[in-house]
Amino acid sequence: MHKTDTHVYPCPQGTVYGVLLNFKRERALWAERAQDAPYKGEPQAPVLYIKTANTFNASGGAVRVPHGEAGLELGATLGLIMGEGGAVDAVALFIDWSVPHASYYRPPVRFKNRDGFLGFSHHQRVLHDWSQIQGMAVTVLINGEAVQQVDFAELVRAPATLFEDVQAFADLRAGDVLMLGLDCLADGLRPMAKAGDVVRVESAHGLFVEHHVLGVTA
Repeated sequence: MHKTDTHVYPCPQGTVYGVLLNFKRERALWAERAQDAPYKGEPQAPVLYIKTANTFNASGGAVRVPHGEAGLELGATLGLIMGEGGAVDAVALFIDWSVPHASYYRPPVRFKNRDGFLGFSHHQRVLHDWSQIQGMAVTVLINGEAVQQVDFAELVRAPATLFEDVQAFADLRAGDVLMLGLDCLADGLRPMAKAGDVVRVESAHGLFVEHHVLGVTA
């Protein structure tokens, strides 16, 4: 992509959707558990959740660890930004913060949607072709040390397929964001950050998000 394809991304303007279990490693690790109650089988369609407007937190901001928690887990991902007519217009980089929790079954809002729990890059890249995403990778750094490489060639549903499958049951409108999913580490967990850490997620294409992790809140 050319420099002219990079635009300022002030803030999500619509609904932000996340998708669960869309990376091959985590999907495989969850395969056995998915047969137990309350799941009773692997999902047949994309499993979505919403990040509410209070979570939006631009790069350079801070995120706070809730009282009683040792830290926060983070997921680095790319988000498809919808243009007019519900077509994909651009892509931006996101950090999806969560309070650690063991279940994907209706997790309480307090785990996913506390204030500042969605970091986003200051810029977006115009998307001309799906292959631009399929070949992308992003790096997660904590205090300058690389702790994870997220490879979007490892998606269960490739970006175009995910977009089509979601459109089959949900109308995506201009300004909405569809995040591609969150990968895990080899042990099945996500990177953890504690108070005092500086977390940076960056791509080779110049997009980045950086957050400071602060001490506990009530």
